Amino acid sequence: MLLRQNFIIILLFFGMVLSGLIYLNNNQCRCNQQITEQGIINGGTGATVDPRKLRYNQQITEQGITNLEWKQNTFGLHSSPGLLYNQPSALVGSRTDVASVTSWSAPIIWEGTFDSTLIDSIYKQQNLTIATTVFALGKYVGFVKDFLESAEQHYFVGFRVHYYLFTDQPELVPEVKMGENHTLTVRKVQSLNRWQDISMGRMEKLEKLIENELASNANYIFCLDIDTKFYGHWGVESLGRLVGVIHPWLFDTSRDRFTYERRPKSQAYIPAGEGDYYYAGAAFGGSLENVHNLTKTCREQMSIDVANSIEAVWQEESHLNKYFLLNKPSKLLSPEYMWRDINESAAQIKIVRFTNVPKIYAEVRPNL
Repeated sequence: MLLRQNFIIILLFFGMVLSGLIYLNNNQCRCNQQITEQGIINGGTGATVDPRKLRYNQQITEQGITNLEWKQNTFGLHSSPGLLYNQPSALVGSRTDVASVTSWSAPIIWEGTFDSTLIDSIYKQQNLTIATTVFALGKYVGFVKDFLESAEQHYFVGFRVHYYLFTDQPELVPEVKMGENHTLTVRKVQSLNRWQDISMGRMEKLEKLIENELASNANYIFCLDIDTKFYGHWGVESLGRLVGVIHPWLFDTSRDRFTYERRPKSQAYIPAGEGDYYYAGAAFGGSLENVHNLTKTCREQMSIDVANSIEAVWQEESHLNKYFLLNKPSKLLSPEYMWRDINESAAQIKIVRFTNVPKIYAEVRPNL
């Protein structure tokens, strides 16, 4: 009799446990079904999203701006065992004649502020792809050969690089031997009669290139001017989330002399008394996601200016400087990375890595 009572108690206990499990499972299923029907599952975590945001995302998709899947740059800074390099110091800076950090703690890259042996070893483990864009319209196609040949000697040597050359004359692009893991894609674009339109049109083309091809296929991108030439090492020390290059003509002057857009009517307007550095429009870069946001924002701001019949004083460079004022670069490259001319000197410039090519603008720009 006692055994029978114990057996019944055990059955009742397990019955209660089983009923509880069935209840919890059904409740979870109903919850998941409700979330799924509303379309607001967030990355499988169960976190809900405001339906208004969902409708906004749907609207963007209908306009042709898809939700991009970015190739993530989640890398650790791993050093190779047994690698020998100079000991860094916590007390003495390698450069005392220049600033090596901004007021918002972003590094400024000068010769002597990094060890290329160490940093190359770190980044070569990450199998990176660096996309690089240049535009060569009209007579600017004449600068392509020097740009590419010099880049193949100095630019991200030993890393994977994919150049994208936009030109209205692809038949005039010279053949240049590419190094290992370096490739060139030539894209034909429409000719334009004003160099200002060429300048302003770059942002839209860069935005679309990132959206349509690069978002999940590259880690970083640099956007460079074609009328330039490399003379020294440009490598992974330049990589960062958002990278600006300090302008070679204005790196040693006060902000009141910066050639910002000063008309309040323009979206590029920067009032007197504001500004950090003056950045060169001839070179900027960063991660795909950050450069996409930069180009999209500048393109939108320039469109507003066009609608208001105004053109910023230095076109896309003016809008780039406004963007960098509000969205601080995570790394700045010194004027070594965009110097005036190989024949010009300054005490702070220990090496010239990349320069403008001397030219007569009236001979190469269509409307001068």
